Amino acid sequence: MLENIDLSRKLDKAEYKKFKPNLDLRLGELQRRAKELNIPVIIVFEGWAAAGKGSLINELILPLDPRGFNVHMTTAPTEEEALHPFLWRFWRRTPTRGRMAIFDRCWNRRVIADRVDGLIKGSALTQAYEDIRSFERQLADDGDVIIKLFLHISKKEQKKRFRELEKDPTTAWRVTKENWKHHKHYDQYVAAVEDMLAETDTDYAPWTVVESHDHRLATLKIITTVIAALERRIAIVTGKTKSTVKPLPPASSAAMPAALKTSVLDAVDLTQSLTRPQYERDLERYQTELRQLEYQLFLQRVPVVITYEGWDAAGKGGNIRRLTQHLDPRGYNVVPIAAPNDIERAHHYLWRFWIQMPKAGHITIFDRTWYGRVLVERVEGFCSEAEWRRAYHEINAMEQHLTNFGAVLFKFFLHISPDEQLRRFREREHTAYKQWKITDEDWRNRKKMSQYRMAVEEMLFRTSTPNAPWTIVESNDKLHARIKVIKTICQGLRKRLK
Repeated sequence: MLENIDLSRKLDKAEYKKFKPNLDLRLGELQRRAKELNIPVIIVFEGWAAAGKGSLINELILPLDPRGFNVHMTTAPTEEEALHPFLWRFWRRTPTRGRMAIFDRCWNRRVIADRVDGLIKGSALTQAYEDIRSFERQLADDGDVIIKLFLHISKKEQKKRFRELEKDPTTAWRVTKENWKHHKHYDQYVAAVEDMLAETDTDYAPWTVVESHDHRLATLKIITTVIAALERRIAIVTGKTKSTVKPLPPASSAAMPAALKTSVLDAVDLTQSLTRPQYERDLERYQTELRQLEYQLFLQRVPVVITYEGWDAAGKGGNIRRLTQHLDPRGYNVVPIAAPNDIERAHHYLWRFWIQMPKAGHITIFDRTWYGRVLVERVEGFCSEAEWRRAYHEINAMEQHLTNFGAVLFKFFLHISPDEQLRRFREREHTAYKQWKITDEDWRNRKKMSQYRMAVEEMLFRTSTPNAPWTIVESNDKLHARIKVIKTICQGLRKRLK
């Protein structure tokens, strides 16, 4: 998840002042409404030392009624707490109905700091993840809103903030030897955090990563995240019960700073390209290598799954053709995914993908995938919100099962600009042998590009895991895209076979 976070984003002062007062009013109104409806709320702040947890918690609680919340700071367990199961001290601090509990660090420290310090590993670590998911599941099933925020800063930024704090005698005490020790092992903590985010990101308790280099941006992202979560739960409660509480009107998605709507796709450099001579040299090189690797995969009985997602007209078909051009056709299978048929709809939505998975030593290439549940089915309303929100965890679990079996999994998202897509659509319309590629559905999807983009962004964030990361392929130039995919696969297979 963290590799897709753009820490360079900023929010200017004027825009901050434009939106902050209204968001504060909305947050206060939602707190009162949650109290009237007896909805308990848990807000978790996790993140790096010096990421600004204290000041950002303060920004969040300023608009709130102080009689309606408690802030809990998590430190090392006391002697009494150490005599109980690790979740005991957090169970004690869960809120009563209608109140908020805000945690400055929480139960996830067990699978981050304790893991890096070697205090927990192996089966104990696996059990800790299960305990955390069970704890959060029980609270959510009982009606708690669980909002989990991870404040993210770079190693360089953390060092800079430590130095600034140390310069001031009034703040120097906040930087400890333990902080510097953790800073030294920042990369180890990144690995632990990535696993924690992947293992504990669920539909009932999702994580939101907050880009915390810029204080204004972080403040508004936190407040809008809390607002959205409260609005969803209040809508569910008032819709399922004969509540006397008047339903709140939905907040306008337009009433949000533009900076909060930008994300990983905005940082993709779509100008990357290759000359034809360079492309032909690289293509011959990597196709030859891939054919050799295919043979080694067969000998070592390693299964490979390659998935393609991307915008219409992004070049998936041409990319797959170059990928398979020199492979032994007996060793791979290409599976094009369309709308499910009657038999497929009668099963769990993942069934039709499971039955196509490769046996050991073979390659399966999916032209579109199980991610349709959180893309087209989400946007077009072919499944409920609860179903697509649940799907992130289901998909991650399925991919984890594949990689646990020994499969190598590649996930590619082919990204093009709206202007390039329009150019390709028009080219298809005016080229006789390409006209079959353009349909009315393509044009309908284009009209919903903003909705699809939002779905893609969340998909990339919630399903890019350490064992199954996404590779975004800059595809405005098809030559560059083809080489990037085949090169990435060759590199991944070399690493696995080695």
